[in-house]
Amino acid sequence: MLIYWKTLLEIAILWFVIYQIMLFFEGTRAIQVVRGIAIILVAFFVFQRLGLTTLDWLFKNFFATSVIAVLIIFHPEIRSGLARLGQRHIFTAQLRDEELDYMLREISRAAEGLSRDKIGALIAIEKIDPLNTFAENGVMIDSKVSSELIQAVFTPNNPLHDGGMIIQNGRILSAGCFFPLAQNQDLNRIFGTRHRAALGLSEEADALIIVVSEERRDISLVYHGKLYKDLSQEGLFTKTKEIFKLKEPNG
Repeated sequence: MLIYWKTLLEIAILWFVIYQIMLFFEGTRAIQVVRGIAIILVAFFVFQRLGLTTLDWLFKNFFATSVIAVLIIFHPEIRSGLARLGQRHIFTAQLRDEELDYMLREISRAAEGLSRDKIGALIAIEKIDPLNTFAENGVMIDSKVSSELIQAVFTPNNPLHDGGMIIQNGRILSAGCFFPLAQNQDLNRIFGTRHRAALGLSEEADALIIVVSEERRDISLVYHGKLYKDLSQEGLFTKTKEIFKLKEPNG
């Protein structure tokens, strides 16, 4: 009976570790490889328990080699994941419903106004993963969110209009920020720099990123690498509120 419970405990621990690793890499190009390694780990454990020595030896050597290869090939994803893990809030400040509604309505109203006036914009709303690292390369503002201020920041000839804006805990934290560009080269032919920056940031944080295109005059929302296009003012408000209230799978 003791051996039986010990085996169950080992399986539970192994499953938990595999699940956390898959969450760690979720949304990156390494996730398919991680799933394959998870299958190999389970097979390796089964072969050991059944006493299949030849298969055990083969998988043991193959696994050792594959781990080294993964560390070399996917080191950017591993570095990014560790950064997110180290920066994740232990206690996340929660906006009250009325504060959240006000903030999202002001942002949606600003996006509609910018779109109407053919002015481009890039706005990142922090959710759980902190954006302080990206805010530091911009100009700190620390102001209450308002449609008028957002539109003023992105007005052409304003020194901050080319960069991105970061909103944290219901306040405009910083503007003129630079976000990492998405690495997928195929995006070059489809999206402009703002869309690529939004997709790039979404690969590193769980922020909601709003893009206003000055050429097409459309409003887009990017979240976890997914793009929602051609949103109206009310559509943007509804979608951002819906996503903001979603719980993170590992949050």
